[in-house]
Amino acid sequence: MDKTTSAKTGSTLKLFGTDGIRGTSNQFPMRVDLVVKVGQAIGVILNRLQQQTAKNNSTTVLSQPKVLIGKDTRLSGYMIEMALASGLSSMGVYVQMVGPLPTPGIGFLTRSMRASAGIVISASHNPYVDNGIKIFGSDGFKFSDQLEKEIERLVAEDQLEKYLPPPNKIGRTKRIDDAQGRYIIHVKSSFPMDYTLDGMRLVLDTANGASYKVARAIFEELGAEVIQIGDEPNGVNINDKMGALHPESVAKAVIDYRADVGISLDGDADRVIMVDEKGQVMNGDHILGICALHLKKKGELKNNTLVVTHMSNFGLEKKMKENGIQVVKVGVGDKYVVEELRKSKCNLGGEQSGHIIFLDHSSTGDGCVAALNVLAVMKETGRPLSELNSSIEDVPQVLINVKVKRKADLDEVKGYSDLIENIEKKLSGNGRVFVRFSGTEPLVRVLVEGPDRHLINQYANEIALLLEKNLV
Repeated sequence: MDKTTSAKTGSTLKLFGTDGIRGTSNQFPMRVDLVVKVGQAIGVILNRLQQQTAKNNSTTVLSQPKVLIGKDTRLSGYMIEMALASGLSSMGVYVQMVGPLPTPGIGFLTRSMRASAGIVISASHNPYVDNGIKIFGSDGFKFSDQLEKEIERLVAEDQLEKYLPPPNKIGRTKRIDDAQGRYIIHVKSSFPMDYTLDGMRLVLDTANGASYKVARAIFEELGAEVIQIGDEPNGVNINDKMGALHPESVAKAVIDYRADVGISLDGDADRVIMVDEKGQVMNGDHILGICALHLKKKGELKNNTLVVTHMSNFGLEKKMKENGIQVVKVGVGDKYVVEELRKSKCNLGGEQSGHIIFLDHSSTGDGCVAALNVLAVMKETGRPLSELNSSIEDVPQVLINVKVKRKADLDEVKGYSDLIENIEKKLSGNGRVFVRFSGTEPLVRVLVEGPDRHLINQYANEIALLLEKNLV
């Protein structure tokens, strides 16, 4: 049975994961036939929203929806771009293609160009064989879970032809040539007007991805001397031993070129990992900690609150509380961080993996914006990055991925609750235990933090063995 028609038999079609649709190119769900239907489903939803807006404004004049499409540098991007544009156009949507551009750039342009939606074709930090689709609404924020489920329902119905408009209402497709320049100006506006990057040497790794042109321009136009690597995309080398998942490339270059800082972006530049002048790697927790402390000192950290996920290190939480900053934890995924930031009216949050959201400047994680904010702290304090980096001390952390054959309520696993309670009692508030199922793989992730690495490793293995034995 074809998965696209599964709804007719009562089963559920699952396209979306924690961050859009993602999979191996030319395989489910990233097949051309499915991508066309996804485009059509998005068109159906946007037409409905247009009709509702017209009704609320008491007008009979309906403008056709407009959608921006951007992508990273993957070989399959051309194929998926055409398929999406075809699906959207067939539903009467005007399509504007902007070419390679970071994911946050599409969020920004969707809002600033008054588009009905924005779509990014990217599998983020994954290898080139994968690709994906991320969707932004007219407000520049990612589609809600409700709208994602409606797309899945429409695609599964396999009756999208009933929504097709007459020939005179078919959409048009064109390319936008100045999108990169608009985004560069926007990102630079997040850096204080009183400062420049004159005299600063930085190493920039753009992972042979979407930011290979714009990122260099951003930092150079602010005055920095930029040594760039990962800037020769060929369709298949995106994230290949480069970028945020491989910061060792930047760390080596920082030492070799005696740079002040290293900046490593991932394939779609929505996450960043940084390196200080001594070659020490800084993950997202350190970037968040440095920026939160600085914003609080300036009275600019809204509600004195930092939003992170459950994967953030206990050391970050401890440092924040010592400085009067409340830490709110949400589920893994920058989408959930953004939802909490909007709900609680806060302006800074992110993930250990490098998704950093400055909500005053961006509607999603933006690696360039995050890096500029760290450079601004360096300029305003006159302190080297190594000194700022050392202000956040990590608590030892052990993460074990356990392969399982089934997913169940963990509290119903015999002995699990008692074991967790016993371990937390031994940690005495100086560490934590966090266990969750992977959203995309048959894995359960066991995370234990505490001051004694030998003990937390022992605790993590005890939990892993129990779950491995019972979830078969």
